Amino acid sequence: MVARQNRFEFVFTPKHPSWLNMVEIFFSKMARSVLRSLRVQSKDELVERLYKIIKEINESSVIFRWKYRLDEMLV
Repeated sequence: MVARQNRFEFVFTPKHPSWLNMVEIFFSKMARSVLRSLRVQSKDELVERLYKIIKEINESSVIFRWKYRLDEMLV
């Protein structure tokens, strides 16, 4: 068996990546609402459908309004 070179790429992320939670939530929502019932004939069709879904999600974006003031927060 021959070892494959450059098979893995190590990426260092912050110790507490809160941004990663948002990515996980996005893909979880996509998996539950779209991918579970999606049937495609090819990989190209899957990629095309995923781009279409992401475009639809971006067009109906939700604005997040921060409710807290930094001077009121306990750190």
